[in-house]
Amino acid sequence: MTRTVLVTGATSGIGRVAAERLGARGWRVLVHGRNRDRGAQVVDAIESAGGEAAFHRADFADFDAVRGLAARVREEPRLDALVNNAALSAGEYREVEGVESTLAVNHLAPYLLTHELLPLLRESAPARVVVTASGVHYRGDVDPDDLSVDEYDALDAYARSKLANVLFAVELADRLDPEAVTATAYHPGFVPDTGLYRDASLPVRAGTWLAARVPFVGTSTSEGADGLVYLTDSDEVAGVTGAYFAGRERTTPDSRAEDRALRERLWDVSADLVGVDPDWP
Repeated sequence: MTRTVLVTGATSGIGRVAAERLGARGWRVLVHGRNRDRGAQVVDAIESAGGEAAFHRADFADFDAVRGLAARVREEPRLDALVNNAALSAGEYREVEGVESTLAVNHLAPYLLTHELLPLLRESAPARVVVTASGVHYRGDVDPDDLSVDEYDALDAYARSKLANVLFAVELADRLDPEAVTATAYHPGFVPDTGLYRDASLPVRAGTWLAARVPFVGTSTSEGADGLVYLTDSDEVAGVTGAYFAGRERTTPDSRAEDRALRERLWDVSADLVGVDPDWP
């Protein structure tokens, strides 16, 4: 039986490295990204190493595109893991579907994608959902009843989206049978040499470019991908759910992850924003 994984944001950074490593481990890898040329390169790399892969293009700033991606993935006979890794850090305020773009792409898109693919994940049980979060979630602030932005700050927006990722992963785990589907959140460390900051402001892009070239500053893409592969593939974490990992180490997220009322309210508001019934799964 060949296991199948969808890795979003798999055409660059830790997503690409994780996709290639999972392919080398015998997974059929569904490679997601926005750029067809980069997607073809990842597929070629996996197949050249003896693996199996297919590319699926979708822009997470378009919820219809997310639904289209899910529809194509549902044509697969099985889906053993969903790695919600795609993310952005927007340097300027923009809106997607009436919502600030960083929150929309980093939280609402994977929320919707998981909703659309959960039936297939359950049919393929035991299956896993892995959400790439960030340690910056500790400084994030999210009010589900007021997602407006008065004064936009790129780091604050990113931190808010990453806190939403952690809240979503914990709430998803709480709603699922862990023998069927598990859900975990993952902090890869500060990975400056990645495509994450391509939409950030010029000072942020310049700073991350310099950080990527200074020894012992930040985490390499290879190190950052290690935890994604571990949470997706390792028997050591089979059945582990609702947990937050930094690298391979289970650690404690922000205390707000234990706030059930906050998690449930964000869940319900997110469902309304993407147009699904909040009473899922």
